[in-house]
Amino acid sequence: MQRRNAINEMPPRPRFRWVLLATVVVSVLTGALIGFAARDAFDKHRPSNPPDVHTFVEVIAQIRDNYVEPRTESELLDDGIRGLMSGLDEHSTFLDERALIQLTEQTTGHFGGIGVELTQDEGVFRIIAPIDDSPAQRAGINAGDELLRIDEVPVVGQTLDQVTEALRGAPGTPVTLEVHRKSTDVSLDFAMIRTAINVDSVRGRLLEPGYGYVRISQFQTETGPELIKTIATLQAEQGPLLGMVLDLRNNPGGVLQASVDVADVFLTDDAGLIVSTQGRQRSSDLRYLATGNDLLDGAPLVVLINKGSASAAEIVAGSLQDHRRAMLLGSTSYGKGSVQAVLPLEHHRALKLTTALYFTPSGRSIQAKGIHPDIEMIADNPTDDESTALLAEAVRQLKDARRG
Repeated sequence: MQRRNAINEMPPRPRFRWVLLATVVVSVLTGALIGFAARDAFDKHRPSNPPDVHTFVEVIAQIRDNYVEPRTESELLDDGIRGLMSGLDEHSTFLDERALIQLTEQTTGHFGGIGVELTQDEGVFRIIAPIDDSPAQRAGINAGDELLRIDEVPVVGQTLDQVTEALRGAPGTPVTLEVHRKSTDVSLDFAMIRTAINVDSVRGRLLEPGYGYVRISQFQTETGPELIKTIATLQAEQGPLLGMVLDLRNNPGGVLQASVDVADVFLTDDAGLIVSTQGRQRSSDLRYLATGNDLLDGAPLVVLINKGSASAAEIVAGSLQDHRRAMLLGSTSYGKGSVQAVLPLEHHRALKLTTALYFTPSGRSIQAKGIHPDIEMIADNPTDDESTALLAEAVRQLKDARRG
């Protein structure tokens, strides 16, 4: 039977270096709360009696000195930061050195793993979308699947960083997943082999003479220039396009500037606003304006979306819809209308912190609401016949718009 006063009966331990640890903790909390504001500004506005900071220091000392297994001050401090971030929204997180490298790999489109984009909501790990031609997509993982276990280890209680790290690994190594599929209320097991994920974010082809199809699977730093090259290639083969389908289904988002670059390809400089962001700090209040010449020269555009279209994909869809530049076809998008900034810390670490919400040109916030299509069709995990019907309807809409 465990004794409740066991800690009190332990021999006294050397006194913890209170001054040094307090300095470290206050510095971390300052960074987490107000980013890179000066230390004197924090001291000026700090309450005269901040017991929580001292309690935090005391907790670290007690764990370091008395926990059954040894833990370093650095480990405890990192865990403390993760605890701070866990009280925020699902997209804010602490990035240690490894996690920061992984984030950089993802935005450039080169990493080892199975190719899924994850989110965490109230302890549930949900797949936003599998990446095109990845082990996850080939195995049959769907957008909306809830992750239960990785290699038979439950993910409950883990952080998003820990789950992401477990999914990634050296190419050629095996991994098994158990997921819950809400649409059928069943649990499914998937065995996969990790591969080198090299995401080509833009691919294009002709659907039929005069009508192009461009797929954007993820918004990376070079997605805008890649889109321009893809359209130029199609037009070099065909001549000026009569219409185009832009496929953003199961696109989990990515770099905000890349979404602005993509929307700008289809707008003219007199279109005005593409997207705006609003946050607590004035530096988060930004407006992104169209500067382009519309590479399609006004030819009709249809954008495909579904519940796996998130974040940057929703910026593009919402902007083109508000400007009446494109017709949206499919199902309601995911509804991630927040912007995360990566705020560097010392020792190759960072905070990925939600700093703003974005708004479409008409002022819509799609946070937890999504972008609604102009025409609803089955676009979430469709059969081959349903996918064919979706593209056929898109081409029909393009032709009707030309006759219109």
